[in-house]
Amino acid sequence: MTDRKATLTFDDKTLELPIHSPTLGPDVLDIRKLYSQGDVFTHDPGFTSTSACESTITFIDGDKGELLHRGYPIDQLAGDSHYLEVCYLLLYGELPTRAQMEDFEGRVTRHTMLHDQMTFFYRGFRRDAHPMAIIVGVLGAMSAFYHDSTDITDPWQREVASIRLIAKMPTLVAWAYKYSIGQPFVYPKNELDYASNFLNMCFSVPAEPYEVDPILSRAMDRIFTLHADHEQNASTSTVRLASSSGANPFACIAAGAACLWGPAHGGANQACLEMLREIGSVDRIPEFIARAKDKNDPFRLMGFGHRVYKNFDPRATVMKQSADEVLELLGVENNPTLQVAKELEKQAIADPYFADKKLFPNVDFYSGIILEAMGFPTSMFTPIFALSRTVGWISQWHEQLSDPEHKIGRPRQLYTGAAYRDYVPVDERG
Repeated sequence: MTDRKATLTFDDKTLELPIHSPTLGPDVLDIRKLYSQGDVFTHDPGFTSTSACESTITFIDGDKGELLHRGYPIDQLAGDSHYLEVCYLLLYGELPTRAQMEDFEGRVTRHTMLHDQMTFFYRGFRRDAHPMAIIVGVLGAMSAFYHDSTDITDPWQREVASIRLIAKMPTLVAWAYKYSIGQPFVYPKNELDYASNFLNMCFSVPAEPYEVDPILSRAMDRIFTLHADHEQNASTSTVRLASSSGANPFACIAAGAACLWGPAHGGANQACLEMLREIGSVDRIPEFIARAKDKNDPFRLMGFGHRVYKNFDPRATVMKQSADEVLELLGVENNPTLQVAKELEKQAIADPYFADKKLFPNVDFYSGIILEAMGFPTSMFTPIFALSRTVGWISQWHEQLSDPEHKIGRPRQLYTGAAYRDYVPVDERG
């Protein structure tokens, strides 16, 4: 922070606005007194130029292709760490000691089971319900079962709610998948690691043994890690806005999941797979690349480029490594969609048009390929994203509740409707 000020002059008014300097990123103009002193608002649709909070969790520099969690680069975390360690880092601010890690993993592992009565919530949905519809509903319903962790003024209850959400989300998401395909629920196993446990609950059946391949488990763990938090995106901002009213943690996380469900946010990797299926075969790739270059054609290559990252997505390099490992393990010979994905990646990277425009494959391109190869339907892509992002939402929720300056969110508007007018009785209206 600094004591610098900016001067704003309009009409006959001159205001001094404080300038705050962050650790990283652009300076911020403090406009909190703009309305009280100047009787004006700012207008910023989408809040693309507005800082709504102070945070120490995640930093993104889109121009440099940089993503840091508590200062640590995402490629180092995804390459050398694992998801629960990143969860600890996001929640508590520092990497854990071995003893702290063992304690944290133990607490998460012992809270993976759902309340048995929650199975009735699943059975209340139609079998063809989208898994995200079930997840949003069951997440919100958790506040009806875990009354001892809904008091947001109690630090201990906030801690308990955090552990419960991280621990139970894999079970909640896996059961939504099982319900959608008509298979019995599989209960968590404490001897399995976080990612392996999730895969086991998704793909094992009572009729025969199932062993999780370590390559698939590692790839799943990386997907979780690479989606753990992404600064003040739409769903995170939704969680913070819901939290600002004093809503319980389960309602806040359900609100975040509902926002993530939107195709412009959490559905990017699903859109990518649907595009690959539209292309259909390797020999049609040049046709679609040509269409992507045509400004008059509405077709766009999904999974290439990123709204935030103007250079390259720092998560994509690690995700590509996992994609290559998974495809080598499972093969692509009998899957036309995966064959198209591999060849499209090769041709697009070699094309100067995409290099000049910095349209490189992003994390959604590779994560969709991995999930498809594992056997997940596209309807499960966003639920898995929600599972991964839960720790980010919780960390941001914690941070907001601990901020002495936080207050209920109340955006302003630029009103362009009718001015004052008197009511006219119905018989007098022309």
